Amino acid sequence: MDTIASLFSFITTPVSWVIVQFHKVYGALFGPDTGWAWGLSIVSLVILIRICLIPLFVKQIKATRAMQTLQPEMKKIQERYKNDRQRQSEEMMKLYKETGTNPLSSCLPILAQSPFFFALYHVLNSIASNDTIGVINDRLLESAQKAHIFGAPLAAKFTDSSDKVEALNSSLTDVRVVTAIMIVLMSLSQFYTQRQLMTKNVDTTVKTPFMQQQKMLMYIFPIIFAVFGINFPVGVLVYWLTTNVWTMGQQMYVIHNNPTPGSKAQASYLERLSKHVTRHGKTRNRRERAIVKAIVAKGRDRNEYERKFINGLNKAGLAAQTDGSVIKSEATAPAQAEDGTPTTGATPKRQQPKRQTKSQRQSGTAKAAGEPTSLTKSDEPEDAKPAAGKKGNAKPAGGGRSRAQSGQRKGPQRPKSPSKK
Repeated sequence: MDTIASLFSFITTPVSWVIVQFHKVYGALFGPDTGWAWGLSIVSLVILIRICLIPLFVKQIKATRAMQTLQPEMKKIQERYKNDRQRQSEEMMKLYKETGTNPLSSCLPILAQSPFFFALYHVLNSIASNDTIGVINDRLLESAQKAHIFGAPLAAKFTDSSDKVEALNSSLTDVRVVTAIMIVLMSLSQFYTQRQLMTKNVDTTVKTPFMQQQKMLMYIFPIIFAVFGINFPVGVLVYWLTTNVWTMGQQMYVIHNNPTPGSKAQASYLERLSKHVTRHGKTRNRRERAIVKAIVAKGRDRNEYERKFINGLNKAGLAAQTDGSVIKSEATAPAQAEDGTPTTGATPKRQQPKRQTKSQRQSGTAKAAGEPTSLTKSDEPEDAKPAAGKKGNAKPAGGGRSRAQSGQRKGPQRPKSPSKK
């Protein structure tokens, strides 16, 4: 560890200076030798570093989403050149160059934060070893050694011996209880952050090995934190726990306000946005206009949730524009009756014709053919009546119309459809 610390010695002086400046502020409030003064100084150092890393965090989000989008293409390249590793690497680099994607961008916040982590570890290790470092002189060193967080010294570790812990004016039980609780909280916060990312902010329409890797990391990272956490001083555990809590809150904010397209978080966000736009008839701010603009620009490439959002606006009589604004649509505006009262936007249902009876269908057919319908005795012609005494030669009424055979309907018959073989 001394070799690693020497590599990051160029940053130990700035880190120690920042801690001392925060200690002056909190020391005036809580006392210079208290754990609150030194603990809050470390927490403030984390917050300052993470604020400076926000631009890198934004790049990390964009790079991660770009990598998720490229996973299907990467899988095709791997299958096409599975026997040629060199050609596979060349095609991968070509794909990254064409899309402007950098795989290392997703690791930028961790890489940028690593020097501060090792510098803080070296500073706290020097305090435990009773060595001055950076701007921390003998007076500040003595004050830091007296500082305890819930009974555990700032520089104590879970693996320290009882003699070393007693030299820091504490007990081994207090140190191990405090460090164990902090390690558990650190691992749980890491697990929840990763699980939140996998269950809510991942495009569920793309099934790739990248998602399987993320699921593995969701369980591996907490174990790594638990294993290495027993070798971290209490001050470093405070630093790392604060970092995890910040990351978790930052991730929740991104998922709530700028979710990944195609994810469950996007479905929830677009549902909230649709309700607001429908109620007020406009978008609230520039960020919402940018999201609506991006959805409109996709056209037919919209996913299920984005199509549902656009259809919901259309049903409400609104239309999303290419600049991200929302206006009332004239095509879907509710019609008005002659008296000026608005009518419902729904089109009237088509009325089905009433089913005719058998006699009505026969009469209608006879009328269309120009034949007489339902003749009575008074309407029958004289020559159509059978003569007396000539029953056998009597003919049915209607001239040439033959008597209907048994089992057949009277009147003109429908042509039989050809039988299907």
